[in-house]
Amino acid sequence: MDFADFIEKAFNFEDYALLLPLVGNSLVAGAALGIVGGLIGIFIMMRDMAFAVHGIAELSFAGAAFALLIGVDVVTGSVFGSLIAALILGVLGTRARDRNSITGVLMPFGLGLGILFLSLYEGRSANKFGLLTGQIVAVDDVQLGGMLMLSAVVVLALALIWRPLTFASADPVVANARGVRTAGLSIIFMMVLALAVAVTIQVVGALLVLALLITPAAAAMRVSSNPVLTVILSVLFAELAVVGGILLALAGSLPISPYVTTISFVIYLVCRGIEAVRSPRRHQV
Repeated sequence: MDFADFIEKAFNFEDYALLLPLVGNSLVAGAALGIVGGLIGIFIMMRDMAFAVHGIAELSFAGAAFALLIGVDVVTGSVFGSLIAALILGVLGTRARDRNSITGVLMPFGLGLGILFLSLYEGRSANKFGLLTGQIVAVDDVQLGGMLMLSAVVVLALALIWRPLTFASADPVVANARGVRTAGLSIIFMMVLALAVAVTIQVVGALLVLALLITPAAAAMRVSSNPVLTVILSVLFAELAVVGGILLALAGSLPISPYVTTISFVIYLVCRGIEAVRSPRRHQV
């Protein structure tokens, strides 16, 4: 395949207007996921939990694959797998070093289980591939309702614990001394994170969930230190990535995840460039 063939495969806007109604549910779901990813990504970065997200995603993938195998709702299986992973990390991984080592154990285990379940599944191969790389036309009305409900739960939970969670994330030692129950708060946050990962996987896929839950927040933190503006930018970047990725993926025959990850990465590079221009030049010693 030469470059021209690749461009035609990735960007083909023929009959685009006819195809657009097919992704109406996905666009609504993607907009909700952008809010979820942008909000929770701030705390993922503050608490240095990027690696833990990947571990939760792998067990979420295993749960979704098992649900696909036995013929039940994939979202339910994904949520169940995420909650198990989050509970393990929340209880055993109180310290960053412990959490990273446990995540390193969970990742191959979850991925192996997921691959096993998919190898036993005899249905459409697109369903298998979609769990890993995401799908844009697989969100029906029932799934959309479930995803919106989970997204609302995540946003509401974050709103309720926002102030103590921010305090505990910024300075856990002082927060604990001031009476904030950091251990319990950490477990609650892990549960909320599990729901966010589970709902995100349905569109983006298990392998590249980091592009929506981490990259937008990481980019926002590069260009602003204002807490409110950082959150707004994080949500905006996440919306651009997921909604823009869905719209571009509709024009090609590739999975949605390459589009989402590319947009996220470009946004991050632009923010790094802005940060470099704003920063004073360092004098060489």
